[in-house]
Amino acid sequence: MNEESRFISLISDYGFKAAFADESDTLFLRKALQALIQSDVSINKVEFVRNDFIGLTEESRGGVYDLICVDENQRTFIVEMQLGHYKYFMQRAKFYAFQKFNTMVEKGKYRFYNLTPIYCIGFLAESIFHKSEEYYHFGTLQNQNGEEMDTQITHIIVEISKFVKGPQEIKSDLDKLIYLMKNLETIKGADQLPKFLTEDWIEQAMEKLDKSQMTPDQRMHYEMMMARNASIIQMREDEKQQMTEEVTKEVIEEITAEVTKEITAEITKEITAEAEKRGEQKNALKTAKSLKELGIEIEIIAKSTGLTVKQVEKL
Repeated sequence: MNEESRFISLISDYGFKAAFADESDTLFLRKALQALIQSDVSINKVEFVRNDFIGLTEESRGGVYDLICVDENQRTFIVEMQLGHYKYFMQRAKFYAFQKFNTMVEKGKYRFYNLTPIYCIGFLAESIFHKSEEYYHFGTLQNQNGEEMDTQITHIIVEISKFVKGPQEIKSDLDKLIYLMKNLETIKGADQLPKFLTEDWIEQAMEKLDKSQMTPDQRMHYEMMMARNASIIQMREDEKQQMTEEVTKEVIEEITAEVTKEITAEITKEITAEAEKRGEQKNALKTAKSLKELGIEIEIIAKSTGLTVKQVEKL
């Protein structure tokens, strides 16, 4: 977090909640959602709903959404912010969407008609789709030819780190949103603001994230959240270091065991070969001695048994 910046980052915990989850004025949230679902129709109203859910059984797990709301058309929006790398983010996003889907189905009769749309939106500070150059992903259920099979659940993923457009390239509200999320913390004053950041919905978010406009209570809340985040980051670093050490130890032990196994096998093989060689030589000496006692010429005995003439003469 840049302490010298005038504005709090939109992708910080505090910034995200202050801009997106302010129930007193939802203009920024509504415009952002409209841009994310690529709709020309304004979202006029959103209602925040309980952002946690419990497991379906005593043994099953629950969870917490960063934000969940419903608009006037009964479309549900689940919004998640992921700052660090999380390998299974899409699996978690599907889990959230399916949990919400299950609550829509009429229990007992299990009727699946009149189900309203669910948009599961993920803002990722780091990339997870490394084979794609796209920073905005909009996905519904499709067949092998890319034809839509179902649009009831839509996944929208924004990989903020991939967004590289400059102010002169910004045209759509979607790009304005992502630009703001990536660059707000670096803006130090009004003289640095691109023209598109003067729109009412963007100005509203920036006002909420302007450190100079914070009340003492807001400043305290912000500082407490910063301290908590720092502790979490340090804890994760410690866990990561411990995990690295444990993995390294396991790898070394596995390599040592494998090398020891290979060396043991090689030594055993050599000992066996040597034993076989000695056994063959012993038999050859025994045969040569018997032939010599029968008066067979030494050269013939040596050639027949593979021994040298000197070895036969010593018998």
